[in-house]
Amino acid sequence: MKIETRTVGDVKILDCNGRITLGEGTMVVRKTVLDLLKDNEKKIILNLAEVNYIDSSGIGELVSTYTTVTNSGGKLILLNLTKKIQELLAITKLLTVFHVFDDEQVALASF
Repeated sequence: MKIETRTVGDVKILDCNGRITLGEGTMVVRKTVLDLLKDNEKKIILNLAEVNYIDSSGIGELVSTYTTVTNSGGKLILLNLTKKIQELLAITKLLTVFHVFDDEQVALASF
């Protein structure tokens, strides 16, 4: 799992690439988001377009990250879900919890 961070205005976009699975994948997401929150960055977009696999621990990490950001007074958006991730979030009824967008400009405007 690799994450490239870029800034658009006052929003941090995390371009995730690889697998969000138990172990390193979930730890990379957690550490990156916690570092942003420490720097008082509260507008975060997780771009999942290049995430080719996510397991139950990865789904759990997304929920945990969402809760952490929200409890810190921030907002977390999921961007460009793959078909598989979208299906998993629909099955688990988590699509109703997350703010999900397919268009980066629309996601940015939602802040």
